Amino acid sequence: MSSAFTLRPYRNTDEDAVIELWFRTWQQAYPSIDFSARLDTWRIRWRNELAPSARIIVAEKAASIVGFVTIDQTGYLDQLVVDPESWGSDLGNVLMTEAKLMSPEGITLLVNTDNARAIRFYTRNGFRHTHDDVNPVSGRLVYGMAWKP
Repeated sequence: MSSAFTLRPYRNTDEDAVIELWFRTWQQAYPSIDFSARLDTWRIRWRNELAPSARIIVAEKAASIVGFVTIDQTGYLDQLVVDPESWGSDLGNVLMTEAKLMSPEGITLLVNTDNARAIRFYTRNGFRHTHDDVNPVSGRLVYGMAWKP
């Protein structure tokens, strides 16, 4: 599979595609959870919290969004999403590089403690475990992680 993709800033017209990708990715990562019931909440959160306050970069391939990263002005990375068909490609690393460029002083994030794939990814990208916590949105156990240059 070709890994050719382009990066660009998020546009409001990307909302449906981004939310659909977010849904598919989380459903693949956690197949035992029915995320369908959360779609309306995610859309509200996207419109009211993420899109207005975060810098968002999307990755496109063949005119489809295959990934995105959101990072706010404090350096908090809320979402780094890669289409499951692109898992194992370099796309996640490229999006992480973009996040580091957008927040060169450092990045913090929360990752579900049972998401071993994501924890390995963040660790490979220089993040270190900083604390244990509970996700304020989902109530799931999470690790706080941080990257400092």
